[in-house]
Amino acid sequence: MKRISNAILAAALTAGVAPLALMPAAAAAQKKEKEQKAPTFKLSKDFRELATKAQAAVTAKDVATAEPLVAQMEASAATDDEKYIAASTRLNVEVTKSQASNNTAGLKGPLVALMALQRTPQEDKAKYAYQLGIMANNAKDFAGATTYFQQAQQLGYNDPNLPLQLVKLKLASGDTAGGTADLAKLMDAQVAAGQKPDEQLYRYAISSTNQKKMGAETLSWIRRYLTAYPTAKNWRDMVVFYGIQPQAVVKLDKQQAVDLYRLLRTGKALADQYDYELYAQYTLDQGIPWEAKAVLTEGKAAGKVPAGSANATGLLSAANTSIGNEGSLASLETRAKASANGKLANGTGDAYLGSGNWAKAVELYRVALAKGGVDADAMNTRIGIALANSGDKAGAKAAFETVKTPPRDGVAALWLTFLDAPPVG
Repeated sequence: MKRISNAILAAALTAGVAPLALMPAAAAAQKKEKEQKAPTFKLSKDFRELATKAQAAVTAKDVATAEPLVAQMEASAATDDEKYIAASTRLNVEVTKSQASNNTAGLKGPLVALMALQRTPQEDKAKYAYQLGIMANNAKDFAGATTYFQQAQQLGYNDPNLPLQLVKLKLASGDTAGGTADLAKLMDAQVAAGQKPDEQLYRYAISSTNQKKMGAETLSWIRRYLTAYPTAKNWRDMVVFYGIQPQAVVKLDKQQAVDLYRLLRTGKALADQYDYELYAQYTLDQGIPWEAKAVLTEGKAAGKVPAGSANATGLLSAANTSIGNEGSLASLETRAKASANGKLANGTGDAYLGSGNWAKAVELYRVALAKGGVDADAMNTRIGIALANSGDKAGAKAAFETVKTPPRDGVAALWLTFLDAPPVG
């Protein structure tokens, strides 16, 4: 949780702890309760004299004079009223000192003392509990900060950020599951109220769960984030973060990673030369030169792959050579349908998928499934991809929903999110 600066903390307290006006008992008795604009205090004569001198010194910011007077007040305070005046004056002194030293350690004593007194108004107790919570958080006492913030909340402290601060404290204390569950409830309530949760809250939850290696929860938050903020940049960032970059949320092989690159390509969210060239390299490595050629051609046309890129030129040359060696897809299809198992049909389906023939891709993948000997989750993922590209959203969803085995289930889940919240902008 973010640290609150001492200067801000002291300034917040200053607004509420200006020197108290001490009304003489005789004058107070003459006023009706409803006409009083300030509280009255029953103080002994000696204590009143000390308090008047101390507060005059505080007003003048004369700490050297004020401190011994306040110490005498604290030692002689006999009633709740006197203890309240002593603690309030001590707080004023400590605020003045903290503003000069940027050290708020001295504030805790008088704040705790004021919290314990019946004479302290509830509104002030709520504010003081909140300030104690900030101080505890800054000291990394997350349990203490939580207790104080909950106290402030119970006392009616009105700060729209307080529920979020409690969530962040729970996360900071190590309760990632509990913290993100509370965060989800908080954000759901915002949505129900017609508000859009801040984008950084989603990223905070994604980062927190990923740090704890909570892969399923991280994916869930990624999907929530992309549904709420489906920009092309966010889609690219999250897809790469989830399964492509080193130290990604899940470890994918090249085939699985290509299915994520296909998502970015379909959503026009490939970012730069690196994306296009790595995507093309992966497809070449899998024996799908048609897709490598199409991806590189698109990248050059979009200005994302420089015309003079030696790497792209080499990849494109290799793709064209492979395509020439493979022969026609029609002949591959005939052989695949006659094959004893589904492996050749799988490869031919990949070829059709890479060349953009969605209907033929679906047909060959289904042949592969029927013949067997192939990864059913991979086939259904790619059937979903082909149907998504053909515009059959319902069919694509049905295919992706059959994918249940990790890590392909995560790839399919991102495609399902994509179908309802494709990249925009």
